[in-house]
Amino acid sequence: MTINKSMRRVLKALSFDGIEVEASRHLANLKSIDPMKIFHKTIDYKIYNDDYEIPVRLYLPREAVSESLPVLLFFHGGGWVTESIDNYERICARMAASTNHIVVSVGYRLAPEYPFPTGLYDCYEAAKAIYMNRFILNTDPHRITLIGDSAGGNLAAAVSLMARDRAEFLPRKQILIYPAVNNDYSENSPFESVEKCGSDYLLTAGKMRDYLNYYASDEEDKKNKYFAPLMETDYSNQPKTLILTAEYDPLRDEGEEYGKRLKEAGNEVEIHRIKDALHGYFALGIKYYHVQESFEIINRFLGED
Repeated sequence: MTINKSMRRVLKALSFDGIEVEASRHLANLKSIDPMKIFHKTIDYKIYNDDYEIPVRLYLPREAVSESLPVLLFFHGGGWVTESIDNYERICARMAASTNHIVVSVGYRLAPEYPFPTGLYDCYEAAKAIYMNRFILNTDPHRITLIGDSAGGNLAAAVSLMARDRAEFLPRKQILIYPAVNNDYSENSPFESVEKCGSDYLLTAGKMRDYLNYYASDEEDKKNKYFAPLMETDYSNQPKTLILTAEYDPLRDEGEEYGKRLKEAGNEVEIHRIKDALHGYFALGIKYYHVQESFEIINRFLGED
């Protein structure tokens, strides 16, 4: 179903540039007040990055804890600035039930108080602890999949690159949901989706510029491959990858380009563009057809060797 003219006018009215950190966080935090809270079993835990306790929350697909279940290690979106494991509770609970995986959600530190690379290092240390069995679960590292949406997709991709470079552990699979992997959302961007979808579809190019500026410690950070994975020049030895993009999303083309580069380097890659979808659609209810389509694709991918 194509977005009709009336819906386009509504989206245009809701699409504005500029990020005010505290106001954006207060708005995001409203999601943690959930009157339709899904019943699910969770376990809160801590992982250390030096002396900092990284909060993680485990979502179980059923009541009994089973270490034989595979794991989705999840990094939430929010432009590296907003959102939390509390705000993503409904999404993670749905993900655990829909995939029959234990979902481990990581509460990494946010910019601008903790700019790059602090949040990334939190995610890396959480992944390292889980892959190397320094965690509450004794999980088979071959049955762990990195997953993230938007800024979380950026973090998942960066963790995979860093894991290869440091050779401390090696993820076998990653799922990147409309990932932010570039560093330029100006009129100089090489990607058509920034121009065509960067002003009228909720997430704007202007917001992305603000998010990057909050996340970066300085302009030099933006050239770092762990900040913007499209700055990498060697895409070899990366996990089997699933990339989901949204049709009406300024991040669409960069996510697909990242998948193309991974594939050209000899990695196994699937790229699926979700027709008519907007950035952030993954947070919609399970009955929403874009979400259903995505979980069908994700489950096929997870079921492959």
